[in-house]
Amino acid sequence: MSQQNEKNNHYLLNDWKPENPAFWENKGKHIARRNLWISVACLLLAFCVWMLFSAVAVNLNKVGFHFTTDQLFLLTALPSLSGAILRVPYSFMVPIFGGRLWTVLSTVILIVPCVWLGIAVQNPATSFTTFIIIALLCGFAGANFASSMGNISFFFPKSRQGSALGINGGLGNLGVSVMQMAAPVVIFLPMFTFLGIHGVPQEDGSALYLANAAWIWAPLLLLATLAAFFGMNDIASSKASIAEQLPVLKRFHLWLLSLLYLATFGSFIGFSAGFAMLSKTQFPDVNILHLAFFGPLIGALARSAGGAISDRLGGIRVTLLNFVFMALFTALLFLTLPGSGAGSFIAFYIVFMGLFLTAGLGSGSTFQMIAVIFRQITLERVKLRGGSDEEAQREAVTDTAAALGFISAIGAVGGFFIPKAFGTSLAMTGSPVGAMKVFLVFYIACVFITWLVYGRKSQQK
Repeated sequence: MSQQNEKNNHYLLNDWKPENPAFWENKGKHIARRNLWISVACLLLAFCVWMLFSAVAVNLNKVGFHFTTDQLFLLTALPSLSGAILRVPYSFMVPIFGGRLWTVLSTVILIVPCVWLGIAVQNPATSFTTFIIIALLCGFAGANFASSMGNISFFFPKSRQGSALGINGGLGNLGVSVMQMAAPVVIFLPMFTFLGIHGVPQEDGSALYLANAAWIWAPLLLLATLAAFFGMNDIASSKASIAEQLPVLKRFHLWLLSLLYLATFGSFIGFSAGFAMLSKTQFPDVNILHLAFFGPLIGALARSAGGAISDRLGGIRVTLLNFVFMALFTALLFLTLPGSGAGSFIAFYIVFMGLFLTAGLGSGSTFQMIAVIFRQITLERVKLRGGSDEEAQREAVTDTAAALGFISAIGAVGGFFIPKAFGTSLAMTGSPVGAMKVFLVFYIACVFITWLVYGRKSQQK
């Protein structure tokens, strides 16, 4: 019965051969692109939800709450923590449920934290514990990245992996910037007064409708869910059990590439979560909410570019050079802080934009490395044990998708560690310098790891 259902399911692609040039040109690329763009829309909205607290936290005390700076940093960090943990099971979901169904389910459930947060911010008596729970629920949005990237990797041939994953990840990451750009505008508009929302008067005479920052995404998520349901596909050959995917955890390169991805994407999402709060502590006279969106915007667009450039020049080469610049920008950041003299917000902002740029580029280039390296080592391993080409291709696809998901989970930990490190450093010393020293050492270590393990032996062009 189940085979008959699959046969009658017009959303299921039973004969998917992206590496076949004729198939790709005549049929494959059109289906792949449709799935890619719907995936981008769903992932972009997921990132909007994931980073909600980066815009909401800085305004909570303006609407009647009394949280400490460390508590506010914690709220911006928690969605990344739960998102990182949830990426592990999410990375296995597409081969089990299918990309279409899982995209539908994982998108529609994000309406829950959006609606709840909008209700919570309207009552100053809402406990900090409640906000912690909502922040952790926002992490479900961050987990979508693992399943989304794994799913899109099934649709494209090896030669287009970097570009496709770069577009999906890069434009998906753009959700951080979209949210940070939209939130400061919508919170001053009486958009949902028909639902009983009342603005909180501010010192300048304006009214703050903080619930709008969360509720604005609910109808958009519903539309994206419908688009995924009616417009996406499942690939029959991508189906695999958890047992078939788990062996990837034994691969040495999985853990090493996870470290590199933690340094790139972890930095992007961590800086996105903590930049506004950090800027507010160092330069309190600057209205950072009108400027915070630009960093994530640069990083997200750079990620798409990083994937495409890596397809041409090689992910290893691009990643290596990128880590050098990340270390350089981090070192320069010390000179811009108030504790290093008078401090300069303009210099601080420009250097930080450089960090966002390189974190984005590196996210794209390291993901291209993951796709290429895992496909190559899996094909070689299967052929060595005498497996057929078809078996090698199937195992390579399964391993690559599982690796992309699992590595993305470890990378997301940076979204928790970076803002929490800033908050802890400020609480202990009154300065973020201690946290920045740790980041600098880590980036320098990544330069050497990339060169020693991959750079010297690379045949990649």
